[in-house]
Amino acid sequence: MDDVFRALADASRRLLLDRLRTRNGQTLRELCAGLAMSRQAVSKHLAVLEAARLVTSVRSGREKLHYLDAAPIQELSDRWIGKYERGGLDPPDRWKRNLKEELPVEKPEFVYEIYIETTPQRLYEALTDADFAQRYFGGWGPKSDWRVGSPVLWKMGPEGAYEDLGQAVIEAVPGRKLAYTWHRILPMHRQLFDSDEEFERARTEQSQVAFDIQPADPASLGVKLTITHDGFESTDSEMLKGVSGGWVMILSTLKTLIEREQG
Repeated sequence: MDDVFRALADASRRLLLDRLRTRNGQTLRELCAGLAMSRQAVSKHLAVLEAARLVTSVRSGREKLHYLDAAPIQELSDRWIGKYERGGLDPPDRWKRNLKEELPVEKPEFVYEIYIETTPQRLYEALTDADFAQRYFGGWGPKSDWRVGSPVLWKMGPEGAYEDLGQAVIEAVPGRKLAYTWHRILPMHRQLFDSDEEFERARTEQSQVAFDIQPADPASLGVKLTITHDGFESTDSEMLKGVSGGWVMILSTLKTLIEREQG
């Protein structure tokens, strides 16, 4: 948390975060454009932001794309702001706000990294345990035997039954990776779209999601979880707009639940 406060204390670094919030997935050259700072100065600021886990960089060919990681800011808000508020937003309202306000990115994919104090094995269990998944998915979530080719069923709300939406397991390596197809937005998300037309376009689009698990530091109890949701039709994909904000909220909740278990 101290690293986050230090990173946010600098106006130049806050400006870089604002730029990434406006358009995620920018190169160093794009972030430098129009700034009264040298390329080297911007690189140093980005290094501080990455150390605080506020920015994640991903290689794409010869380019290095930078993505805003909102999880530490959300944790800061929950710890130092949310607990002092008289009232908070209901979970559906928070989902709607985050999903609808997510701004478009340049690439037709969503990439997000989050660090969790746990073991690779426990994180994989959390991703594949149907009962535990309902806790961080907000009452719904996936269920499968997690064998390659098996269907991935989805629980349609706290009181709903599991339904087959046409999704299937692509890869499942305990403690390392989980991937499955993602065929459509769930019916419960209708309220997040401005029109029935946008909602139907999102429901019929196909994509896939992958979770990569890596030890964050061999000497510490921690792992880096990278989620990549890709295969979208275009950068204007309604599904891409929806899942981008949704995954940030889901994984932030997952991190909180697992680390709470660690005590």
